[in-house]
Amino acid sequence: MLWEQLYKETAPQNMQTNNPCYALAIFHDEGHKETDVEIEVQVSVTGTYNDTENVHFITAPAMMVASSVAKGSYEQIPAIFEAIATWVTDNNYVFDGAMFNIYHVSPADDPNPENWVTEVCYPVSKK
Repeated sequence: MLWEQLYKETAPQNMQTNNPCYALAIFHDEGHKETDVEIEVQVSVTGTYNDTENVHFITAPAMMVASSVAKGSYEQIPAIFEAIATWVTDNNYVFDGAMFNIYHVSPADDPNPENWVTEVCYPVSKK
């Protein structure tokens, strides 16, 4: 629904996405939630555009992340969460912001889950 809203509200502006375009979802809730999840979606764009009722154009700050890339269905994502958490702890980092996924190949690009490519990212900082 969020992706649909983003593209519907920006359609009159003929928004141009970057190439490659980074489409991502930021999960603002602490911990896993099944309902009432607070999610923000973003796409990288070229050019300058006017904010709409629900879409705001920003320049995101650079950040350090611990990440892992998954090829295939989203079923493997929980194991990736665990692997990243272990790496962060073992390497003297701490989580430092809301986790996000970058969808390099998503269901919008290819309906076959075997071809999806998702980068799971956690902002981190040194202890």
